[in-house]
Amino acid sequence: MNETRFAVVGNPGGRRVEMFTDAVVTAGLPPPRMLAWRDVLTDGAAFEPAEIVRIDSPGEDEEVEWLLRGACDPTRVEGTGRWYARFTEAVRGIAAAARTAGATLLNDPGELAVLFDKRLCHGVLDAAGVPVPPSPTSGPQAPPVRGWDDVRAALGTSGLRRAFVKLAHGSSASGVLAMETAGPGRVRATTSVERTEDGRLFNSLRVRRYDSEAEIAAIVDTLAPDGLHIERWLPKAAQDKRVADLRVVVVGGRATHAVVRTSRSPMTNLHLGGVRGDLAAARAAAEAAGVAWSEVLGTAERAAERFPRTMCVGVDLLPGTGWRRFAVGEVNAFGDLLPRLTGLPVSGAEGLDTYAAQVAAVLRAREEAHPDAVV
Repeated sequence: MNETRFAVVGNPGGRRVEMFTDAVVTAGLPPPRMLAWRDVLTDGAAFEPAEIVRIDSPGEDEEVEWLLRGACDPTRVEGTGRWYARFTEAVRGIAAAARTAGATLLNDPGELAVLFDKRLCHGVLDAAGVPVPPSPTSGPQAPPVRGWDDVRAALGTSGLRRAFVKLAHGSSASGVLAMETAGPGRVRATTSVERTEDGRLFNSLRVRRYDSEAEIAAIVDTLAPDGLHIERWLPKAAQDKRVADLRVVVVGGRATHAVVRTSRSPMTNLHLGGVRGDLAAARAAAEAAGVAWSEVLGTAERAAERFPRTMCVGVDLLPGTGWRRFAVGEVNAFGDLLPRLTGLPVSGAEGLDTYAAQVAAVLRAREEAHPDAVV
């Protein structure tokens, strides 16, 4: 077997690409061959025999945003349906090029298509017995959400007085509305969506509340053509009087990294004012409630098992009130961007960041498959 060589489909100069490149070089390997997303989207991809191909996030590049979504402003909310169609078409082309060259993919195109559709992902997890919030839009047979009237009906028939309405293909809390209803005409939405006077929607770094049903309906009606997912808003545990959840990175089927995210709003994303919490305190709280830490991490690993051909995912765990039970909120295909976070004890990734852990897992797998070869 020849020396291990990586290729990365990503955005040159982006944080993800640079951190992965550093991990590869630190492991004593040649820098990965770079294939820019903008070139792949316009001209396709070509790989060399035996390359190990990492498909990285196409985010944080205005030209790529335009090619995928038809909008170069990364703060615009609309266009995720078009983004999804073009992204999944592109990864299918990448996979075909990898097969032709005899290269190996670290991300499976079919699994990426599920991971980037919250309705499908939720359905896969639920069918496997992985705990998830109840949802009327889960699975491929669920009826589509065509607008506010459908959301209102779903909330009523499902008994969901508190629910999250999410873009089916959204990420980073884009377009998410935390809905609360209290009878006819009484509704409130907490969201980072900002609506302009002409009806366009933008993501803001400031979380705001809308109390007008007409305004909320206008937002939902604008989002609906891109596809919507509805799920119960589960009451979450708290840490330091802030709601908390966990991002657990699973590499090669094993939970390697975890971070607590806390917030004063329903969205714990760090760019929306969330802050990293105390992981040791979260573990202690779960164990005091009778939940073994291995069970907590095991829930994330069970979710990752549903995507066996995708080497790394980031699983968002929702701890219930009192840290007594956990559900999976999201499984993120590109959920490994956690700078300066090192591996969990007894994870096999001690002292490694998320990218170094993935490189180590690749080398370990190749060594196990070819014990006498140079990796």
